[in-house]
Amino acid sequence: MESSQFHHALALLDWQVELGATDAICDAPVNCYELPQTLAKPKAAPSPGVADHTPTPAAQIDPVEEAKRLAAAAVDLDGLRDALAGFEHCALKKGARNLVFSDGIPGAPVMIVGEAPGRDEDREGRPFVGRAGQLLDKMLAAVDMGRSNEDAPVYITNVLPWRPPQNRDPQPEEIAMMRPFLERHIALAKPRVIVVMGNISAQALLGKRGITRLRGVWSECFGVPVLPMFHPAYLLRQPAAKRETWADLLSLKARLDHG
Repeated sequence: MESSQFHHALALLDWQVELGATDAICDAPVNCYELPQTLAKPKAAPSPGVADHTPTPAAQIDPVEEAKRLAAAAVDLDGLRDALAGFEHCALKKGARNLVFSDGIPGAPVMIVGEAPGRDEDREGRPFVGRAGQLLDKMLAAVDMGRSNEDAPVYITNVLPWRPPQNRDPQPEEIAMMRPFLERHIALAKPRVIVVMGNISAQALLGKRGITRLRGVWSECFGVPVLPMFHPAYLLRQPAAKRETWADLLSLKARLDHG
């Protein structure tokens, strides 16, 4: 076909598409409303009294109920980590490099709950190891605490164990399916107090958002005292908020010393 004919035919085709044409004209007519010659036979209902052993499709499994079942079966922290590793209903797992479970000393009086792993945490498999984690270590050291301080240790985890794409905020359904694991994590770690850092952590444990209003005010979750604080990542963006964080750290230390 010559070039001029080709471009003419292409222009005619574009014009037909703009008019709403969606199908090419065939030699034989096609009846789009014709029923197929063979229809799938309906599945017979099970007889009364006979158990149906057909496997439940994955789409019908409630991820939250499955999380509750797996979390409740964990008798120690290693078992809980294995339960999380075997949980297949959170899509974040497929895009993450590592399961980020915890860091610090298990059984420490202070349990810090962050939001979700970032790039550095996903790479190393430990929470709070990036810039925000380095600031957190400095904050804890200022009140003589630390993740490796045997005299005043802390134990650190996150609401989500897998990194969300592009570090986006966790979605409500992701928080809901991870909450049973977090509740069991707290029960097995047995902290005296919990520090929740940022809005996502506050939402997961306290059911509230608005960290500027919540921070510094003691609350309770699962029978454990809870202190909301600004997330270190927020402090990197808003250094002026470090004054309030220093007051919160002093409140935390006073609670440990006298509570």
